[in-house]
Amino acid sequence: MSTATLDMPTKPTTRNTAALAGREVPAGREVPAGIDRIVLTGFMGSGKTTAGALLAERLGWRFLDLDREIEHRHNRTVPQIFSESGEAHFRHLESTMLACLLGQHHVVVALGGGAPEALGNRLLLEQTPHTAVVYLAAPFATLLDRCLQQAATPEATTRPVLADLTAAERRFHLRRTHYERIAAHTVDTSALTLDQTAAAILDLLRDDRVRSEELRRIR
Repeated sequence: MSTATLDMPTKPTTRNTAALAGREVPAGREVPAGIDRIVLTGFMGSGKTTAGALLAERLGWRFLDLDREIEHRHNRTVPQIFSESGEAHFRHLESTMLACLLGQHHVVVALGGGAPEALGNRLLLEQTPHTAVVYLAAPFATLLDRCLQQAATPEATTRPVLADLTAAERRFHLRRTHYERIAAHTVDTSALTLDQTAAAILDLLRDDRVRSEELRRIR
């Protein structure tokens, strides 16, 4: 992702969550100028899918979940693809689908937790213009607690990675480096509701627009 193309700051920013307590995203919030797609990345339990759907609703954009799009295209769940065809095959499908979704306009895209591990995916995200990548962050203990609560619900998606929590934590620390590298912004979701997370994302992108307009006036 070219920061110059997107008028993004040179260093990732982290939203101060303390100021967001009790806030919600107002409907009809102005779409950030110069951005055609917002991509959410983060580990399982970070809220990418639900917060992403809320964000898309407020913007009047479409919401696309990378894993769900793969399942719809291939008529198998992600766990089925892993067990029947192996992880390497799934990662190939994932990269192909990611390229397809990044060709869409006015979309919010939720990545699978492992998508940024592939160098090709990272380069694609970095080099696709008018794309804002936001990392939804939280400590591993917080993410694990959220996943365990979700797993107790009838509609929960199977998460094979939870079978070995030690391995899951190692994977979290490995992936976190990639999340931080590809994201223009980080939102600490530890103390936020999903609606507040969507508000924080919009605030960050709105701040970018204001800074860009100020720089153009100075020049």
